[in-house]
Amino acid sequence: MDRLDKVINRLKTFRDERNWQQYHTPENLSKSIVLEASELLENFQYSELNKEDVHNVKEELADIFAYGLLLMEHYDFDFEAMMHEKITKNAKKYPK
Repeated sequence: MDRLDKVINRLKTFRDERNWQQYHTPENLSKSIVLEASELLENFQYSELNKEDVHNVKEELADIFAYGLLLMEHYDFDFEAMMHEKITKNAKKYPK
């Protein structure tokens, strides 16, 4: 089991112990990603990032990734394949 699988399994265990799977529909997970991304953006709303905000940036990124990983798991997407496909597509769209 690789590190990403361990993280996903831990997220699922955390979710399942609280009976939250019923709320983790693709729509709700997508909404949560947007909400957490907005919270991330708040760190940069009025000025450049201060050292005091780095912890919050890390926390908000973790929230975004957690919801993204749960959404990925819902659809049984392969993270590595998905990322390679997207990078290849972007390389064609934005050549050197």
